[in-house]
Amino acid sequence: MSIFQSRIHSEDMSILGRIKQLAWGQVLMICMLACIGFLCLYSAAGGQIDPWASAQIIRFLFSLGLLLVIALIDIRWIFRSVWVLYGGTLLLLLLVDVIGHVGMGAQRWLDLGVMKLQPSELAKVTTVMALARYYHGKDISEIRKIKKLFIPAIIILMPVALVVTQPDLGTGVAIIFAGTAMLFVAGVPFWLFIVGICGAVGAVPIAWQFLRDYQKNRVLTFINPESDPLGAGFHITQSKIALGSGGFTGKGFLQGTQSHLNFLPEKHTDFIFTLWAEEWGFIGSLGLLALLSLIILYGYWIAFRCRNHFARLLAFGLTVNFSVYVIVNIGMVMGLLPVVGIPLPLMSYGGTAMLTVMIAFGLIQSCNVHRDARLPRGF
Repeated sequence: MSIFQSRIHSEDMSILGRIKQLAWGQVLMICMLACIGFLCLYSAAGGQIDPWASAQIIRFLFSLGLLLVIALIDIRWIFRSVWVLYGGTLLLLLLVDVIGHVGMGAQRWLDLGVMKLQPSELAKVTTVMALARYYHGKDISEIRKIKKLFIPAIIILMPVALVVTQPDLGTGVAIIFAGTAMLFVAGVPFWLFIVGICGAVGAVPIAWQFLRDYQKNRVLTFINPESDPLGAGFHITQSKIALGSGGFTGKGFLQGTQSHLNFLPEKHTDFIFTLWAEEWGFIGSLGLLALLSLIILYGYWIAFRCRNHFARLLAFGLTVNFSVYVIVNIGMVMGLLPVVGIPLPLMSYGGTAMLTVMIAFGLIQSCNVHRDARLPRGF
């Protein structure tokens, strides 16, 4: 065998080796969750694959291929590209303010012709990447210094400030939550979180003055949805009715009355869990929650396996992001949290959310494949 042929064979084995290192269990569960989403979108359209299920299937297949490609990329290349990706996301957020597409009263999208891109979704991923890059190689004694919080705070607050002005308060809070979780795992002193929580609670009356009217209405409706059951409280009231009407075993596939009689709002996007719960009942909802929990636990397990700090923090932070999606969306449709525009990942209809979640899982998979890789220290 020639040297050239030997080199090709070596590279092929390297790729095959990476493929074998993929956490295929998590990939399979992601595919199962997406298929449940396809069923829900098929049902939401009254037993038709168009217009939602067909488009979502195409998006998922493309995103699944992207996940596998990202998983096989050398994590050292990802490590070197973090600041470029983070800066690029900030630039996209700035472009939204200048030439962004307005929809549903908010300016959150960039119209690319073939699709509408929502950079705030990408910010959830690149902010976590930037924090993982910053804290990689830092000694715990250095991390615990208060003055060392300045750069991480800037990393978190810059995208948050740009997102909140769109306005998209829900996504801004999600970025803060994931960033705070990253600081905690990195080793920032616990007492600082206590001070931060107390400060946040104390700032609520001040922050209330800066909320838009619709945001105030969402909070007031969360506190007392019965105060305006045909107006601001309509969404959550109908959602609760649908959840309760499903009973223990559900009404059956395509048999949900609240959704098919158009009482259930946004049944194909933010309230898709309610559609599933009405048709499949408590048992089906419990099964879906179990699947979501297994995907999340798998992500944390990957994070704990990583030997380099960058991969460990990255896998952890991106799994927290996914957890926030799930907790906020399901808590919202159950009336446990205020209604915000956060979809249920891999189930709600939407292109950017699907793409972002799959990119995040591709990065988590890359962390698993390259968990033993050695990365340089320093900023």
